[in-house]
Amino acid sequence: MKRIILTGGGTAGHVTPNIALVPRLRELGYDIHYIGSYNGIEKDLIEPFGIPYHGISSGKLRRYFSVQNFTDPFRVVKGFGEARKLIKELDPDVIFSKGGFVSVPVVLAGKRCKVPVIIHESDMTPGLANKIAIPSASKVCCNFPETLDSLPEGKAVLTGSPIRQELLSGNKIAALDLCGFTSDKPVILVIGGSLGSVVINNTVRQSLPELLKDFQIIHLCGKGKVDDSLMDTKGYCQFEYIKNELRDIFALSDIVISRAGANAICELLALRKPNLLIPLSAKASRGDQILNARSFERQGFSMVLEEEKLSGETLISSVHELYKNRNTFISAMMDSGQHNSIDTIIGLIEEAVTGK
Repeated sequence: MKRIILTGGGTAGHVTPNIALVPRLRELGYDIHYIGSYNGIEKDLIEPFGIPYHGISSGKLRRYFSVQNFTDPFRVVKGFGEARKLIKELDPDVIFSKGGFVSVPVVLAGKRCKVPVIIHESDMTPGLANKIAIPSASKVCCNFPETLDSLPEGKAVLTGSPIRQELLSGNKIAALDLCGFTSDKPVILVIGGSLGSVVINNTVRQSLPELLKDFQIIHLCGKGKVDDSLMDTKGYCQFEYIKNELRDIFALSDIVISRAGANAICELLALRKPNLLIPLSAKASRGDQILNARSFERQGFSMVLEEEKLSGETLISSVHELYKNRNTFISAMMDSGQHNSIDTIIGLIEEAVTGK
């Protein structure tokens, strides 16, 4: 039996593309294992699929000063030792990494154990974790044509991001029942990232009196960020996080307000959902979401509202403009020529196994 180790974590965006590959890998007879952090979000996301999960020590790779910068390298070293031991025990044919800080020791240990490693970079420019991992990879998958110039020649492959196929088969009626909505008002889906965005959450809630005049709103607000005082607000439905019902909610949604993580926006593109992107501020990140958002804006897939300009007034006006011009965005997305990402990546995995 062919065996593969999947790795990646820290946010849902470093896990869901791995999940998208699972049905095809199982069809092809792979024995699938997952390596993540001890108690990261990846553990909760993977366990429902019945995939053996192995936790290792991990340390975050920070670009800013923190006392933990002095202790986390020791956690990474410990994680490398744990990953190397697991890889020797499992003896995989290939490793596929979606990135995030937990993947670094796995990728490095994979190379040390002479296991072919394929990594995926979602953003336009490689993140710090993948920059460290790229020299140890045999192939590097990416989403944007611009990214090819940032990757080693001979390793880079433009694949797009694997999208969970079940997202394409949602049931609007099921979502109406779940949210207690009516069918006579359009629906806005708000996604502030898997951990939730305080600034987006607050601005949306401040704007509810005006937005609810014309729309119903489904708000995925992040763990611990539900506002109990708004639980009985008609036309407004909050969830910390949605798993199985996400496809139904997408099917019901007319427009989407979202952060600009690469996997999230690739899902919106695949689903042809007109969207308003509010990328994470460059002050709080390396600016990758801004680059992603501007790329989608240039291609006619998205509107962009920078976090620094976000207010109740700008949000409300942008939402109305987006809804008014929604068909223009849908047409641009339909003409985008989506890559068959899953087939392309599975092909690279099969080649790595065959050539091992």
